[in-house]
Amino acid sequence: MSRQFQHIVRIVDRDLDGSLKVAYALTGLKGIGINLAQMILKKAGIDPDMRLGFLTESEIESLSDIIQNPSKYDIPEWALNRRKDLETGENLHLLGADLELRVKSDIELMKRIKCWKGVRHALGLRVRGQRTKTTGRTGKAVGVRRRRAGRG
Repeated sequence: MSRQFQHIVRIVDRDLDGSLKVAYALTGLKGIGINLAQMILKKAGIDPDMRLGFLTESEIESLSDIIQNPSKYDIPEWALNRRKDLETGENLHLLGADLELRVKSDIELMKRIKCWKGVRHALGLRVRGQRTKTTGRTGKAVGVRRRRAGRG
């Protein structure tokens, strides 16, 4: 069976570059990092050094099924991006627009209940404890005086 090369491969409603290695191509999906991509390839039995464009249709279907239902294929729960969901209490793995929408709703919830992270988000400040005295400044430079014209 000869493998035909596809320049663009569609997985989970997203076009991916067929010239990349499979693990790195899967990171093009929002919600999948390199570690999860390698776990998915191990479960699917696909060589991670293979190029995405050389995969067969059945391999692509098995990849997309594992991506959409990772807990069904014994992907460890610590690798999922939505553990103990507030609404359902289940361990979920969200992709693409679903992930973006859920993150925005989480931030809005934090703002609404006025927790510390919500207040920092609302003020446009750093949320995760970074220093703000010297970094992350916006606007005009502070502490720099310009010389007035005519003075020597």
